[in-house]
Amino acid sequence: MGYPTKLLGEGEIIEFEMKPHWRGLILPVIYLILTVFVGVWLFTSLGQWGWSADGIVETIGRPAIVVIALIILFVWVVRPFLYWITTQYVFTNRRIITRAGVISKKGRDMPLSKVNNVSFEVGVLGRILNYGVLEVTSASDENLVIQDVPNVEVIQRDVYRLHEQDDERRRRRSTEQGGDPYPPSDS
Repeated sequence: MGYPTKLLGEGEIIEFEMKPHWRGLILPVIYLILTVFVGVWLFTSLGQWGWSADGIVETIGRPAIVVIALIILFVWVVRPFLYWITTQYVFTNRRIITRAGVISKKGRDMPLSKVNNVSFEVGVLGRILNYGVLEVTSASDENLVIQDVPNVEVIQRDVYRLHEQDDERRRRRSTEQGGDPYPPSDS
């Protein structure tokens, strides 16, 4: 599901968009496999352990195993997957947009005109799997830190390109309106 174009400004176009790196799904998949394996093993072998007090262990134990397995699956498998699938990083010709959340949404926009610096950090595992952290420093707001960015070095370069194109667009618009593209500073 792409970012809705109805939320874009006039003349704004999406240059590229992405989800967090797939590495965020490794642990949920491991938890899924382990929970299913251990749950099925416990469920099928519960009556063979010799503690049966007239079937009470089986009567209470099997539903308890199912409930515990469902809780584990929801907390450590479904919830991280839903977070991953609903998180978007969108880069337009005018701003950087981050959105995340299943029921309640959290988002942040940073205009490209406010970007001062774009840096990245890639750890050892990030070098192997090709992901990293992108940090965009703003002129006035707090920094925008985006975790688990795939191809982070390419994205950094593209953000610089988009920033330069946005500067050029704003300069052209200023000169077309008769303004000075480089107004004198107050310092």
